[in-house]
Amino acid sequence: MNAIDLEIFNKLFAAVAEEMGIVLRRSAFSPNIRERCDFSCAVFDNEGELVAQASHIPVHLGAMPATIQSVLPQFDWQPGDVVITNDPFSGGTHLPDVTLIKPVFMEDKLSFFLISRAHHADIGGRYAGSMAVSTHIDEEGIRIVPTYLLRRGRLEKNFLETLLKRLRNPQERRGDFEAQMASLWRGEMRLKEMERHYGLKKLKQMSQVLKQYSEMAMLTLIQKMPSGKFSFTDYLDDDGIETKDIPIRAEICFAQKEVLIDFSKSAPQVKGSVNAPRAVTQAAVYYVFLCLLNSLGAYPVNHGCLRPLKIITTPGTVVDAQYPAAVAAGNVETSQRIVDALFGALAQACPDLVPAASCGSMNNVAIGTQTFTYYETIGGGMGARPNKDGLSGVHTHMTNTLNTPIEALEHDYPFMVERYALRPNSGGKGQYQGGDGLIRQYYFQTSATVTLLTERRRHAPYGLAGGEPGARGENYLIREGQKCCLPGKVNIEVHSGDRLVIVTPGGGGWGKAANKGEDR
Repeated sequence: MNAIDLEIFNKLFAAVAEEMGIVLRRSAFSPNIRERCDFSCAVFDNEGELVAQASHIPVHLGAMPATIQSVLPQFDWQPGDVVITNDPFSGGTHLPDVTLIKPVFMEDKLSFFLISRAHHADIGGRYAGSMAVSTHIDEEGIRIVPTYLLRRGRLEKNFLETLLKRLRNPQERRGDFEAQMASLWRGEMRLKEMERHYGLKKLKQMSQVLKQYSEMAMLTLIQKMPSGKFSFTDYLDDDGIETKDIPIRAEICFAQKEVLIDFSKSAPQVKGSVNAPRAVTQAAVYYVFLCLLNSLGAYPVNHGCLRPLKIITTPGTVVDAQYPAAVAAGNVETSQRIVDALFGALAQACPDLVPAASCGSMNNVAIGTQTFTYYETIGGGMGARPNKDGLSGVHTHMTNTLNTPIEALEHDYPFMVERYALRPNSGGKGQYQGGDGLIRQYYFQTSATVTLLTERRRHAPYGLAGGEPGARGENYLIREGQKCCLPGKVNIEVHSGDRLVIVTPGGGGWGKAANKGEDR
C-alpha cells in the first residue's frame, strides 16, 4: 500500500472522530462540554480495535479500548442500537465520564463502532459535581452498567427518565446526552459516505493496513531503546482521608518486539478516591509511549500502536482498583502521577527525549447545589524539556481541555472569578525553566458545596538532569478577611461572600542553571 493511500485513509477516519466532536461541542448544554471541551470521540472496527481518534482527552481515549473490549461481547448488536455506560469496573474511568457506543452496519454486517465519551457536570451521588472525597463508589454517583439507551433506534424512555430523576439539573444532563447521540449519528453518516465512495472492502482493508503500519512504527521505537530494566517511584500526596504517601512504581523493560510495563509494586488500593481502574493506567501508558513515538515523526494513532505494550498490574492496587473502591480522583489525579512515574523511568533510558515533571494535577474544582452543578480543571506549569522551557498556565499530559471563559462562567452561575493570573517564579529553575502555574480566585454570591481534588501540594514536581523542582500548589479559603489553608482534597460548604483561591504547581526545571541563584 502506498504512502498516499495510507495518509488519505488515516485522515478520513480521523476526520470522522473530529467531526463527531464538533457536533457534540456545538450541541452540548453544559459549559464543561460546550466551553471546556471535556469529551472525546473515536472510531473502532467490528472487533473492538481502535481505528482512529480525534485530538481530544488522553485519559478518555486511552481507556476506550478497555471499554469496548468489555462491552462488545455483552450485547447482540443491531442497527440503531446505542449502549450507555460509565462503569469504572467495566473498562470505564470514573462515574462522570459517560460513554455512548453505537454499532455501524454496512452491507448488513456489523462493520464499525463509534464511541462518544463526555464528562457530565453531575452524575448524582453524595456531593454536587460527583467528584467527591469519598470512600465508596456509590457515594460518587450513579454507576451505569452497560445498558441499552436505544434499542433498534427506539429510545429506552423508562431507563432514561429514571436515571435523570436521580441527577441534579436533569434538563442539562438530558441535553448533554442528546448531544452525545447527535455526535454518533454524524459519525455514522460520515462512515457511510466513505463506504459509498470506496466500498466496505476497501475501508476494512485500509483499517487493517493502518494498524499494521502503526505497529511497525512502535516496534521501531522500542528497538531504538536500550535493553535492561528502568524503574522510578513517585508518590501521591494522600487519598483525602489519611495524610500519607501513596507510592506508584513503574518498571519498564524493553525487548525486541515488546516493552513490559510493570506496576505490580505500587500501593494497595486506599480508602479515598485516588484509586485508578486498570483502564486509566492503560490510558497513561498509551499516552506516554505515543509521546515517545512522536519523536520519530507523525504516525496514525490506532490499535497497532498499542499491541507491543504489555502492561502488568495487580488487582486491588491503586493502579488496578476493584469494586467498591472510590475512583473519582483516580482518573484525574492518579493518572497524572502514573505519567510522572513512567517518564521518571524513561528519563534513565532516553534522557534526551523526556521532560521534567509537569504540574502533576488537574486541580479539580466542583461547585454546586441541588439546582446547579459546575466542574472545571485548572492548568499549571509544563515541565521543562531537554531543549526548551516549559509552557506556563497550560493543561498537561492526561488532560487536554480548555479553560472555562470567565464570561461564560459568570453568565451561568452565581459566583465570579476575581483573579486569573500566572503565578510568577513557580517553575523550577534550570538550564531550561519549568513553566509557571496559575492563580484562580472565586467569589461566591450564594452558599454552595465545593469539592477540591488536587495534587502536588506536598510533593513538588521533580526536575531532571539537575533542574530544580517546580513550586507546590496551595488551596485556601478567605472568609470575613481570615485566610484558611485547605487540604489538597476536601469537601467544604462555602457561604455568600467567601473567596476560594487555587494556586497551581509549576513545572520542574531541566538541566543545571548557569547561575543557580539568579532570579528569573
